[in-house]
Amino acid sequence: MKRVLATAGHVDHGKSTLVRALTDRDPDRLGEEKSRGLTIELGFAWTKLPSGADVAFVDVPGHQRFIATTLSGLGPSAAVVFVVAADQGWQAQSSEHLAAVRALGIRDGVLVLTRCDLADPARADAVREEASRHLAGAGLSLPVCPVSAVTGEGLDELREALDDLVTRMPAPDADAPVRLWCDRSFTISGAGTVVTGTLGAGTLRTGDHLTLLSGERSREVVVRGLQSEDLPHDVVGPVSRVAVNLRRTETDLAARSSVLFTPGAYAEAQVVDVALEPVDTGLGHSRQERATPPVEAILHVGTAAQPTHVRPLGSGYARLTLSTPLPWHVGDRTILRDPGDRRLWSLTVVDVDPLPLRRRGAAGRRAQELDGADSPADLRLRSRAADHPTVLTQLGLPAPTSGVRVGQWWVDEAALNDWGDLLTERVRAHHQANPLSQGVPLAEAGRLLDLPDHLRVTADGGTLQHGIPPLTADLVRHLADAARLVVADGRVRPADAGGLGAAETAVAEVERRLRAAPFDAPERDDLTAFGLGPTELAAAARIGRLLRLADDIVLLPDAPALAMRRLAALEQPFTLSAARQALGTTRRVAVPLLEHLDARGWTRRVDGQLRQVVR
Repeated sequence: MKRVLATAGHVDHGKSTLVRALTDRDPDRLGEEKSRGLTIELGFAWTKLPSGADVAFVDVPGHQRFIATTLSGLGPSAAVVFVVAADQGWQAQSSEHLAAVRALGIRDGVLVLTRCDLADPARADAVREEASRHLAGAGLSLPVCPVSAVTGEGLDELREALDDLVTRMPAPDADAPVRLWCDRSFTISGAGTVVTGTLGAGTLRTGDHLTLLSGERSREVVVRGLQSEDLPHDVVGPVSRVAVNLRRTETDLAARSSVLFTPGAYAEAQVVDVALEPVDTGLGHSRQERATPPVEAILHVGTAAQPTHVRPLGSGYARLTLSTPLPWHVGDRTILRDPGDRRLWSLTVVDVDPLPLRRRGAAGRRAQELDGADSPADLRLRSRAADHPTVLTQLGLPAPTSGVRVGQWWVDEAALNDWGDLLTERVRAHHQANPLSQGVPLAEAGRLLDLPDHLRVTADGGTLQHGIPPLTADLVRHLADAARLVVADGRVRPADAGGLGAAETAVAEVERRLRAAPFDAPERDDLTAFGLGPTELAAAARIGRLLRLADDIVLLPDAPALAMRRLAALEQPFTLSAARQALGTTRRVAVPLLEHLDARGWTRRVDGQLRQVVR
């Protein structure tokens, strides 16, 4: 069993000294950190507990100037080792770190009273009571371990408490997609770029192809090698501290705050809708001040800290626009921080890449949608009218409980009804204006639906990202089935369409003549005189009144069968001349009729002059 724990607590309360005492490793690696006795960057160390469980520590800075670094260390951790010095008691950064722990949803850990050798028992007991009260106020009821890293007092009991902690921590999902927030990157001679991070879920293997997202740059990378706890591995599972050697990747592209993730497993976006909750940092802000975030703030997610524009939507919700894209799942927990007065808000992502708010009052309506949603998948489907399962998977969402499956898409039932009414209305209007038309082409029918922008881009074919097929053709067919419309030959028309209107008399006259002389097709001038042009002839052919051959030769639909009976009586094979005489017609009619029979497989050519009936 492997687990990763983060430290938290006020500056100079002994976090790094405690980690060093537990692991025999110094988490402070910078010369400045050692000379000043102050943690500036994240530190890492690991040890084996009495039960045999492996535990790694992420040691975070305590000074308020390095709060961004502190948040990047706390973010990927599921539990905290909260440190309070027995000789100093609860301090300002104790409250600020506790606010961060609460905002990130960390609900388990151990409270460690350090430097007990410097405090008398009464003072230590008072600090213990005060610290426990603060933690309980934030919803954390943690076991307490008084220790002295200098004398070793209480360290064995702390190791037992850590054993209990890792045992009760939830098991990570080794089959989940990987999302590794990078907290360090460096170059090793002969090996190339290495990034480190905390693998909270998923499994990394050498040879894996991953997406590396850094700022606005995204590229595919390959895992060349893996290390965990200074040992090489072919496979590293959760929860682990891991160093990933990337093949042919520039170090500046893999800087801290970049992120490695399974390709296609997350939605990359710069805009997210969030539920927000102000967190009391203990810095004296009123409830009213904490309720409303500033327009410009810093978003902390994983190891990334991004300038973010905040648009309030309504009570408890906001829309965030980031400076660069990040990979998201709905349900992600993040922190919003006001860099000016250090206020914090706990955020939960409720939608990713939401549709723009264009109309007056749209922000308030959006807040009502978010507040009334049964589930994130249903919320997204209602707001977007249609969504593809591939996108829902990228967002970490299940299939919606509402909606109708249309082709490969999920479609909101209310939108489906509206589109059905609109399609029926507009197809019938087209038929009334053009009674002889074959119908509305599928692509045009899609445009008639006035689909939202995010769906309309596929109306002319093609695919969206990740090979998602267009919705339009399947949607029109689905709507047509439910609305007594017919889809045939790539067009949509009313099921009851079929009259010839003003052309009816002329077509009836042609039928009368052909019944008297089946192969005496009217000349083109005769058809024109009847008022039968290409549109009228196409309509008559479509409803089965006439058969159109090449060069505007029209016969009755049963003419091919009648011709076959006469041709079958000829000596086989036969010439064009013999066929013409048997049919009692001219070369003008006989040639296209025989080509039609050839195409149907009823006759075939023997050579350049002869044909025979296929029996």
